[in-house]
Amino acid sequence: MHLPLAVDRGASLKPYNTFGLPAVARTLVRITSEADVRKVVDSPEFGRARKFILGGGSNLVLTQDVDLCVLKIEIMGKRLLETRDDAFIVELGAGESWHEAVAWTLDQGLPGLENMALIPGTVGASPVQNIGAYGVELQDRLESVDVVDLTTGRTVTLGVDRCHFAYRDSVFKHELAGKTVITKVRLRLPRPWKPLLGYLELERKIAETCITQPDARQIFDWICEIRRAKLPDPAVIGNAGSFFKNPVVTAEQCRDIIGRDPEIVHYPLPDGSFKLAAGWLIDACGWKGKSIGRAGVYEKQALVLVNRGGAIGAEVLTLARAIQESVYGRFGIRLEPEPVVV
Repeated sequence: MHLPLAVDRGASLKPYNTFGLPAVARTLVRITSEADVRKVVDSPEFGRARKFILGGGSNLVLTQDVDLCVLKIEIMGKRLLETRDDAFIVELGAGESWHEAVAWTLDQGLPGLENMALIPGTVGASPVQNIGAYGVELQDRLESVDVVDLTTGRTVTLGVDRCHFAYRDSVFKHELAGKTVITKVRLRLPRPWKPLLGYLELERKIAETCITQPDARQIFDWICEIRRAKLPDPAVIGNAGSFFKNPVVTAEQCRDIIGRDPEIVHYPLPDGSFKLAAGWLIDACGWKGKSIGRAGVYEKQALVLVNRGGAIGAEVLTLARAIQESVYGRFGIRLEPEPVVV
């Protein structure tokens, strides 16, 4: 028996974006399987309609009602697919919580994702953004992604090379934006496992605890502690995590900025360029704790913009633009927002 699509008309999107911003979707279709995507493609009503793909809403700023067909991705499932000599291959449904999936892998004795603990959002959104933290990016762990073409209804499997990953970027933001739905993600967890500890905050944890050889679970716990100490819980304070990308500059630009601001936090990259800490730049311009309307900059981490209660998307954008102008005026660097603005 083929069940019909679950369709909501005039659906509030406030519960479905972590910023807690008000907006209404004309039509919201719940996608719980690949078959549901094909039903949308074949539907006389939805097949030709313009679509917006919604996962956990953790990387989203809603500034208006959405007059599109919103596909709410709720495809679940977690399993160990294959054990190889050099890796475990894990398959996850696109609707799974990313953090809960990371915790599950550790519960199964499958380390390798612990550095990306507590990143908000769903598994299906992880390749779009090429999420990363503490020295690991999704591209380092991806085996393949299943996508359903929104024109043909065909399922296609994409390997890492076809995802065109870059810093917080992928093919899903460009050529495939709005044209495919990610349904499954397969991750490659290397064997043997090696800890990645080359970040100051992790080195401090080692010094504090005298645990010099932490296992994956210990690293997971440390990263959860670090992130909770400086990032607000979206269930308590509306936010979309890091609002701006860390800018990448040439070695010459970095030297110039260090000459003026020796304290600037910067990291060398393999190609000779440098990544600057956007949060440091924003803090240096005096924005930490400040507000415009009901949108503000989080007191503990200047990279996070928050909803102080009842904010609308326009207030968030006004604040973001003011910060961009401020940073450009002082440092000559244009900050690029991470979230999708609708």
